[in-house]
Amino acid sequence: MDSSEIRQNFDRFRILIIGRANAGKTTILQRVCKTRENPEIYDRAGQKIDPAVLMASRERGVHDIENEMVFQSNQGFIFHDSRGFEAGGQFEFDKVKAFIGRRSKKRRLSDQIHVIWYCIPMDEDARSFTAAETKFFSQCDTGSVMVLFTKFDALYDDEFAELTSKGVSRKDAQTLASQHAKEAFANGPQLKLLYDHKNNPRPPRCHVCLPDMDKDDADCGILIERTAETLDDDTLKKMFVSTQRSNLELCMRYAVEM
Repeated sequence: MDSSEIRQNFDRFRILIIGRANAGKTTILQRVCKTRENPEIYDRAGQKIDPAVLMASRERGVHDIENEMVFQSNQGFIFHDSRGFEAGGQFEFDKVKAFIGRRSKKRRLSDQIHVIWYCIPMDEDARSFTAAETKFFSQCDTGSVMVLFTKFDALYDDEFAELTSKGVSRKDAQTLASQHAKEAFANGPQLKLLYDHKNNPRPPRCHVCLPDMDKDDADCGILIERTAETLDDDTLKKMFVSTQRSNLELCMRYAVEM
């Protein structure tokens, strides 16, 4: 099918984004949709929710994963939000698992969850996976989970401090910090645990490190590319590539390849 035929039969690409508050989720979605505006929220009946009502619900701890987030700058994406799993967060874990199960049984392809972005913020000291997160990665059998290590630039500051403490000049440390952080992370405990097939038989399809997403010139191109790569279904891949507007080079490449 070409792009016009796909859109006639499959009008929305649906993403579940998971992560605790302040994990940088909204900022990432804004970058993907090329906007600074907040999304509009719709309930499961398709009715737009007043922001004041939504805020009041959040303050009471009420959160509905079925609510749909849509950015006016790109209405081809529908996002669902989960607050992530704190230590002992069995209730949220069960809710997310049930939601994914319900969505997987939807007959219309556009009503199913097509990819899951799980956000892990790296601006917390000694950040490791909670037991509930490890359980989610091992039990979520969708084949479409990606882990997003957000606020990755926080590790640059750690490496900068380490380098300068060893006598490296501030100028050189500034240049070297990002590469040192990437190398240290690549050999660190988080990825070893994440891709440990012995203890995690269903590891995520991939991970993406996202630094500096709060900056005006932030580039989420790597997220777009890796998401496209994880999609095994050609129709889904075409829909995602044609819906995203952050990476025109990717559109042209897949137009040639597919």
